[in-house]
Amino acid sequence: MSRKVVFITDADGASGDALIARFGEPDTDLLLASRQENKAWEQRLAPFRSAGSQVLVVQVDLCSGRELAAMLDQAERELGAVDVMIHNAHLVRPALVESCEEETFTETMNALAKSAFLCTQAVGKRMAAKGRGSIVFAGSIHSEKPAGSAFPFSAAQGAVKMLAREAALFLGRHGIRVNYIESGPLDGSEAGFGGELSGVYDSYNYKVPAERLGSSRDMAELAYFLSKDGAGFVNGADIRLDGGFVLHYMDHRMKKPTEGDTRLS
Repeated sequence: MSRKVVFITDADGASGDALIARFGEPDTDLLLASRQENKAWEQRLAPFRSAGSQVLVVQVDLCSGRELAAMLDQAERELGAVDVMIHNAHLVRPALVESCEEETFTETMNALAKSAFLCTQAVGKRMAAKGRGSIVFAGSIHSEKPAGSAFPFSAAQGAVKMLAREAALFLGRHGIRVNYIESGPLDGSEAGFGGELSGVYDSYNYKVPAERLGSSRDMAELAYFLSKDGAGFVNGADIRLDGGFVLHYMDHRMKKPTEGDTRLS
């Protein structure tokens, strides 16, 4: 098999760690967009480089088409053309429709939707030139289900989901597959979703039927599958990764521990 170049945006944090761990294979080179200086990555990336992966860490404004183009030119010189892009962005600012500040709305839309558009446009053109590629958006169930407490996040994710569908239709004609992951509450990602308007996150861990939250590793596994040839006929899909969380509707039937339950100890 030929080597693959995987571009992961917002590679910092738990989701970035999980994606790097899953895609960091000897036949895969990594292009990582980060807000940290390169020195902070040296120890973190040593195992992948030792295993044979080339890794290029870049600090780039994902909302600048000019910077993205220059960065992709550099990546092609050092690694080769991008084969897979994982758009991984998660910015949650508590805000309601009636009181959301303009700056909060703009910041969130830029971080999630504008960056998704510009990355897709820049990478998609280069993938189209070689007639193949895969783009995966690590999104959220709140592209469909209002969070009730983080309006800009929901609005931005809704925009990204429609972008994914439009891109799947257009780029699919050039052999490029585009898919969207609707992640539910992953362990540690619920911050910012609590609020008085909606109780969707009240005891949220018990609203998953199996009483187990997903993790960033679950998201990375799905992104990995979608990027591979085994998912070659999956294009324009919205895949929900929430363990059944959004299906919950009866609080009194939750698998919640009761007094005397050993799970309380």
